[in-house]
Amino acid sequence: MSELAITNGRPELVIFDCDGVLVDSEPLSVGVDAEVLAELGMPLSEQEIVDRFVGRSPAVMRQAIERHLGHPLPDDWIARTRSRYTEAFERALEPIDGIEEALDAISAETCVASSSEPDELAFKLKLTGLYERFAGRIFSASEVRNGKPAPDLFLLAAERMGVAPGACAVVEDSQYGVQAARAAGMGVFGYAGSVTPARMLEGPGTTVFDDMRDLPRLLQSR
Repeated sequence: MSELAITNGRPELVIFDCDGVLVDSEPLSVGVDAEVLAELGMPLSEQEIVDRFVGRSPAVMRQAIERHLGHPLPDDWIARTRSRYTEAFERALEPIDGIEEALDAISAETCVASSSEPDELAFKLKLTGLYERFAGRIFSASEVRNGKPAPDLFLLAAERMGVAPGACAVVEDSQYGVQAARAAGMGVFGYAGSVTPARMLEGPGTTVFDDMRDLPRLLQSR
């Protein structure tokens, strides 16, 4: 994996994405997405779903489907799709391997900034036993005008936590997430242990790694 120097000094705040970084939800979500899209007449491979949608908000996927179909989806489409995610998560969702050890070893402040809706974030974090580690420090793309790859969400998290963007590090697993972190002027750590290939995370000012247990050491050496 590539490792690049990012900024001088250690981060004051580490901002974690949720899906694919804290909880191992991406393989489950991509599987559900593949089924739903095929049923709607928009069949995509799992890799195509990763390329187009992982790291983006549900609204982005809905817009893409509606453009493909040429008409709006039913009003209850998101609710019905969400119930399928919920079933998959209740059946098999686990924390990312090594994340609890990493969190125990990180001395900087931490928070969560995710494209998921607030209630979905709370559900996934509680289901995996991680919620109390971040309670009161969880931010959703629903709170900003523009989702990833725009920097808005990460800048909001830094502002709410009272830390300058240049003193923040972001841990992301999607190409849109790392682009957002770079645009925010933050250090970027691309986790390649989920569904996104390392090559899609590499770029300026970015450390790419595939074992979450390595994160504390990487944060200290930036």
